[in-house]
Amino acid sequence: MQRRLLIAGLGALLTAATGLAQAQSALDDVLAKKLITIAIPTDFPPYGFVGTDLKPQGLDIDMANLIAAKLGVKAELVPVTSANRIPYLQTKKADLVISTLGKNPEREKVIDFTAAYSPFFQAVFAAKTLTVKGPADLAGKTVGVTRGAIEDMELTKLAPPTADVKRFEDNNATVSAFVSGQVQTIATGASVAGNMMARNPQLATEFKFVLKDSPNFIGVGKGEDKLRLKVNEIIAAAKAAGEIDAMAKKWLGRPAGELPN
Repeated sequence: MQRRLLIAGLGALLTAATGLAQAQSALDDVLAKKLITIAIPTDFPPYGFVGTDLKPQGLDIDMANLIAAKLGVKAELVPVTSANRIPYLQTKKADLVISTLGKNPEREKVIDFTAAYSPFFQAVFAAKTLTVKGPADLAGKTVGVTRGAIEDMELTKLAPPTADVKRFEDNNATVSAFVSGQVQTIATGASVAGNMMARNPQLATEFKFVLKDSPNFIGVGKGEDKLRLKVNEIIAAAKAAGEIDAMAKKWLGRPAGELPN
């Protein structure tokens, strides 16, 4: 009886060890194949979109290519949507997800996350010629915002009483109001602003100040600690070298600032 229990116990330990080895295989597989498959967005500028050359571009694409380069492997970029990006990790169709992924307790139950690699924020934007450095500078100015959005709630807390806040029913209407000159400033998300600025360079719009920060993280398969820690090393080195700030400034108009680990 004792011998059977001992054999069963050893078998359980072997199974657990095998399972752990399998769970930790992603980095080894990537390095062996010299290829990393990364899920990216192609419909969410300025983080990921298709350029005029029909190739993906944006902050998330730059980050994906940086990680592949630092690993010394080729990047295979796979377009995903908000709905299927986590299943791509779970079914091993992707080694990493770099797709404006926010971290929350529900997601942490099914996938793991690296340190944050880029900011995602709601902010106030306006023409470079307009002096706006903080909420107080909105006094006497018109501000366009989408009704009920996060930026509307944050703006309501911060705007001075003399700011003329004009609320619109959706992002398209808010952007149209700003582009047509109905409002002097716009409070919106980084992705909406990035798309608007790319389409309307003649407006010379720039980032003014943050309303709310919500950084992006890279998704990793559950239990893939070797890959997660290696990517964290790459992110830390890129932060120290100024590469993260350069990407954020290129695509979002502001440096990344302090990002959580």
